[in-house]
Amino acid sequence: MRNLSGFDRSLRALLGIGMLAVFFQADSVWRYVGLLGVFPLLTSILGSCIVYRWFGINTYRSNRGAHHK
Repeated sequence: MRNLSGFDRSLRALLGIGMLAVFFQADSVWRYVGLLGVFPLLTSILGSCIVYRWFGINTYRSNRGAHHK
């Protein structure tokens, strides 16, 4: 079940890519924090966030069933 809007997914993708870039560029211990970028990138691809589901947050808006006049 999707619970992420397109905007939310885009922000997560950018955050994930940025964090993974830190992993590949940094030479300090902080480099491994960049590996956490896998999580926002994965939720962006799947369109679903488990934390949003726990708290009942849903930013996804389905166009199914909408009647346009």
